[in-house]
Amino acid sequence: MNHLVDLANDHILTLVTFLPGLGAVLLLFFPRRDRDIRWFALLISLLTFIASLHLPWHFDYSKGGFQYELNVPWITTPNIHYHLGADGISIWLVVLTTFLVPLSVLISWTSIKERVKEFFILMLILETAMLGVFVSLDLFQFYFFWEATLIPMALLIGIYGHERRIYAAVKFFMYTMVASVFMLAAMLWLYSKTGSFDFVEIQQAIQLGNVSGFSHAQQWLFLGFFIAFAVKVPLFPFHTWLPDAHVEAPTAGSVLLAGVLLKMGTYGLLRFNLGLFPEAARRNAPWIIALAIIGIIYGALVALVQPNMKKLVAYSSVSHLGFCVLGIFSFTAMGVSGSVYQMLNHGVSTGGLFMLLGMIYERRHTYEIKQYGGLATPMPVFATFFLVITLASAGLPLLNGFVGEFLVLSGAFQAKMIYGILAASGVIWGAWYLLWLYQKTFYGDVTVEANNNLSDLNARERLSLWPIAVMSLVMGVVPMIFLRQINPAVQAALSGVNGGVQAAVPTAHHFLQVVAQVIGR
Repeated sequence: MNHLVDLANDHILTLVTFLPGLGAVLLLFFPRRDRDIRWFALLISLLTFIASLHLPWHFDYSKGGFQYELNVPWITTPNIHYHLGADGISIWLVVLTTFLVPLSVLISWTSIKERVKEFFILMLILETAMLGVFVSLDLFQFYFFWEATLIPMALLIGIYGHERRIYAAVKFFMYTMVASVFMLAAMLWLYSKTGSFDFVEIQQAIQLGNVSGFSHAQQWLFLGFFIAFAVKVPLFPFHTWLPDAHVEAPTAGSVLLAGVLLKMGTYGLLRFNLGLFPEAARRNAPWIIALAIIGIIYGALVALVQPNMKKLVAYSSVSHLGFCVLGIFSFTAMGVSGSVYQMLNHGVSTGGLFMLLGMIYERRHTYEIKQYGGLATPMPVFATFFLVITLASAGLPLLNGFVGEFLVLSGAFQAKMIYGILAASGVIWGAWYLLWLYQKTFYGDVTVEANNNLSDLNARERLSLWPIAVMSLVMGVVPMIFLRQINPAVQAALSGVNGGVQAAVPTAHHFLQVVAQVIGR
């Protein structure tokens, strides 16, 4: 039995990463029977999700560090390895990805009517690329998967999106690709000095002072990685591609864009900018925190005046992801743990909101808020799911958004009180625009005749929303299921940046014990 577990541990990351890609290849040979294609895509994505549960189930959080490692030579010249591994941060991002993809397949069941095979092939390829980003411990391999996400997502937007889809797809592609060039240049500099693309080897070489010229180059290397990740987050003022991409993307594209692709940026900041350049991270933290706080407030205020539902949720992502960046650069245990938790929260809640918007769009073919009102009467089940996920996104206690925002704000207050005060205003604005959207859409009388006869959610749509609602509640009530793996990885990430502060502050676990006492859990 132990032998089987060891065997599974050695190859589980390869299986989880490439199973969707294998499914995409098999789909190439499928006959063009749309029903069979949809069922096969759903089967593959569900198998991937089930396989990914092995990661948190068998993860030894008492040890921390990278686990499930597989490191074999890939290309001799240059020295590139096939190196996979996952720590307490990346395992949950992997599970978030595999959790959202089958839901995205379900919500695309009837909305995608043309080129169905190509759509699901692109989605499965995208899943493999996203998973590869979170488990790669070789910089070349990481860059390969990073860039590999661009093509399927750009095609999903450009082929299956709305009226201005080509413009949005090109803008998304160009912003991300150009920014990535700076990261590639920084990677090549590190390789020229260390002879390796291996993240662990490079990190050790830097810590031991074995990289010549590093002290002078560190700032530029930090900025090279930072620009690539800041555009992907997107951090203010690099966010302008996001609203266009979200509004024009098909529903599944918006779910995966908000739920997973944006997290690649915050994950990169945490893994590489803090992991490889701790001194530069500390030196640059004040202006990065300033941008994060501007993004929190700016995103919320712009969301507040949007006439378009999808654009409102898109700008809310700018605000929510600002919390993630603020938590990372607060350099406190609670702030960084909260940032990771907020990444997961945002994937669940905002992914759920985009799913709901896709369902109403399928019925009325418009995202304009003024076209709705009083929807709770013809669509009570839809209104109930919308309310639960809206409250989760707004950070209501006992739902997932509360824990992440509270930890980030606590970390921000510990770093500097003014950071916490300014960021806390974003929570107020966030609740305002979300509840305003709900009030305008669901309360009162039905004012548009076309909405009187709207059908409520069918069984498939309810099936795709139940996991989101349940996960919002589980993450809000028992956050330690996730934090016990996240905390050791956060401590490791902070060890190179700021040993003194992390030792002086309570851990997220201690903080949550206090919260649990307060709410009587």
